[in-house]
Amino acid sequence: MKIFVDEIPDLKVIATGSSTFDLLQQVGEPLTGRKRTIKLFPLAQKELIAERNLYELKEKLEDYLIFGSYPEVMVSSSKKEKIRVLTELVESYLLKDIFSFERIKNSEIILKLLKLLAFQVGNVVSLNEIARQLGINVKTVERYIDLLEKSFVIYHLGSFSSNLRKEITKKNKYYFYDNGIRNAVILQMNGLGDRNDVGALWENFTMSERIKKFSCEEVYYSRYFWRNYHGSEIDLLEEYNGQLNAYEFKWKKTKTHIPNDFVKKYGNVEFTVIHSGNYPDFVL
Repeated sequence: MKIFVDEIPDLKVIATGSSTFDLLQQVGEPLTGRKRTIKLFPLAQKELIAERNLYELKEKLEDYLIFGSYPEVMVSSSKKEKIRVLTELVESYLLKDIFSFERIKNSEIILKLLKLLAFQVGNVVSLNEIARQLGINVKTVERYIDLLEKSFVIYHLGSFSSNLRKEITKKNKYYFYDNGIRNAVILQMNGLGDRNDVGALWENFTMSERIKKFSCEEVYYSRYFWRNYHGSEIDLLEEYNGQLNAYEFKWKKTKTHIPNDFVKKYGNVEFTVIHSGNYPDFVL
């Protein structure tokens, strides 16, 4: 590909592949300065609006929260088929690079780790606690999580802080790029009325759709959560061109105010509650 690009000026090469680690390790360096990397996420609401109107998107919102938006899932005609596709994705496709990388043979540990992260979506995660629950050392946990991020199964949200002693600074939150994968990992495909994790589903969905939106628009920004040891918290802080915007995620519309502890330290930034009624403005 390097020779093609160097010797044939008008040639455009599009290289795709499912083996993330091979692409990152073997293709990246030789094509430095000659390539552009594009991440292909599951289908975004911003993409779907081109084919479906806003009413149709809202009508299918529960499906997106439960089954996600991988293309093959989207075109499946029944709930049973969607579950089959998601189960196959988790067991045979998304994790295959991880299982083969560095000859990792204990796939059960990886799946248990994913389940623990799935149950803690939206919460600050202690890697030491996860290591204790899995019976492995924290360095191994860190390595497995790094592999899961490089495989585009999960991503982390770091904390925002001025290194104040009262603020959490060294822990992350973890989210799944796709709600369907998260639910398939914990084998929970019930409707919203029959489950107690709607808040986590909503936060995971809106966070991931925001990432897809900015990726489509090629907007480069920093994102964080904020929390202190008194329990005050902001779900998402976005920093763009030196400006901070704060967001809280609630499935149902509710009155929520920015924490006073944050305002006292950082000033009164723009604060918005993202709920099922106003979310299109946030993700489209």
